[in-house]
Amino acid sequence: MRDYAETIGFLGQWGRFQQIVFFSLVATIMPNGFGAFTLVFLTDTPSHHCLVSGINLTEDWRKSVIPIKEVDGKQELSRCSRYRLDVVRNLSAQGYIPGRDVNLTDLEEEGCVDGWSYSKDIYESTIVSEFDLVCSNQWKQPFTSTVFFVGGLLGSFLSGQLSDRYGRKPVLFAALALQTVFTFAQVFSGSWIMFLIILFINGLGQMSNFVAALVLGSEVLTGKVRVLYSSLGTCLGFAIGYMILPLLAYFLRDWKSLSLALSLPCVAYVPFWWLMPESPRWLLSRGRVEEAEAIIRTAAKWNKVQAPRIIFEDCGTEKMQTHSKEHYNVFDLLRQSSMRATTLILCFVLFTMIVGYYSLSFNTAQLHENPYISCFISAVVEIPAYISSWMALLYLPRRLSVILTLVFGAVPLYLIQLVPDDLSNLALALEMLGKYSITTGSSLMFAYTAELYPTVLRNTATGISNTVSRIGSCIAPLLLSLGMYYKYLPYIILGSLAVVAAFAALFLPESFKKPLPETIEQMQRRERVKCPCLTRNMTPVPVVPMDSSL
Repeated sequence: MRDYAETIGFLGQWGRFQQIVFFSLVATIMPNGFGAFTLVFLTDTPSHHCLVSGINLTEDWRKSVIPIKEVDGKQELSRCSRYRLDVVRNLSAQGYIPGRDVNLTDLEEEGCVDGWSYSKDIYESTIVSEFDLVCSNQWKQPFTSTVFFVGGLLGSFLSGQLSDRYGRKPVLFAALALQTVFTFAQVFSGSWIMFLIILFINGLGQMSNFVAALVLGSEVLTGKVRVLYSSLGTCLGFAIGYMILPLLAYFLRDWKSLSLALSLPCVAYVPFWWLMPESPRWLLSRGRVEEAEAIIRTAAKWNKVQAPRIIFEDCGTEKMQTHSKEHYNVFDLLRQSSMRATTLILCFVLFTMIVGYYSLSFNTAQLHENPYISCFISAVVEIPAYISSWMALLYLPRRLSVILTLVFGAVPLYLIQLVPDDLSNLALALEMLGKYSITTGSSLMFAYTAELYPTVLRNTATGISNTVSRIGSCIAPLLLSLGMYYKYLPYIILGSLAVVAAFAALFLPESFKKPLPETIEQMQRRERVKCPCLTRNMTPVPVVPMDSSL
């Protein structure tokens, strides 16, 4: 049976057909860069204090009606309380001077019963100022981000199974439609609950888009172009969207205007439906040989090459047709021991990568007082990481690359706690080095995962592993909050997870310079490192006794 990539080798690897598929798919991934990081601006909390309006007060009392509190060693206006207005009004009417005739600390305080006044120095509005997610409702602000990530988690789970059953292309464009419609619908949210529901569906579409695009490109493209797309292409598409986000947010300081602007580019992807092919690999796995051949013949015309009369004559289509009647699901990933071990290890490694990526990304986003600059710096750091990932995929074994990125990510996170407080730049450099390494590893894992599984289970496996990894994005804000108890605890936890994941990655199969498996049997034949506890009972090699005359 000839390999699929060998069968379509007459197309070449970088003709007009592959170029259109490559750049079209990269373009569809760019909106994912807006994704979770849009929440940096939508859910940011502007400076605020209790609203005081509609009453007659002297200038001195108007300046003094908000108590002064100490926060992180700094004096600032109280965000959630004010002095009782009826008392202040009487004192002002009687001509008393605050701080001279009246000791302010003796005055009774009350909550912000009339609402809040929000600073507009940075934002015109966010959902925090729109729906008053402050003080007693402050828990709603991080919960909003969690809901988005839960939507992404569910999207990873559903998209894999749906595209393995109905095709890569329909799921990709359905996800793009969800992103467009529900990003636009956010503008019309009349309440926080309504915004939450819309945001959840938006998160579902965001991750479904990424998974479907990743797998579609991995199956349509071949050779070094497939490696380029799976690593540098997809991730640079994400990074470009990530870098565009703070530029848009800088000019659109109102959260509704920003949401509207982020929804419009997705409309431009409608013509892509006629440019983007379905995955021929998936069609073959479903026994739809004629449709697969039609796509390859169209590709041959675009690339100006001659296609053979029968393309898939000896590509094992008979075997694929016998499997086309079978429906595979997530339980097939756990049914056999070798596939179960691979799936569990991949899920753990990906979880470690994602919790590290989001924890360090959201933490480094606070490195500068200006959130727009912080977000842009955090995005730019990823560019060299993705280039490193691409180079590693070209020249290094997959398993070794994953282990190295985990180890090099763990070491600087452990070293941060040894840096003196007066060397803040060194601590910053170590944290950025940790993010660079973890980001490199995350990019590697997307390509590695797609390479390990057969066509009939590839999207399901990619979706499930991404689903588990998205749990890491959900708990990243909680992990960072542990720094309140011990400053370096998040770093220690992230470093320890990376070390354990590096050891677990030793037992993954290798896929470097090997064709994508088409069947489960081909996947099971992949070489892997054996655990000593499982191989110690193997029959020893017989030893030939030495000749006594020698």
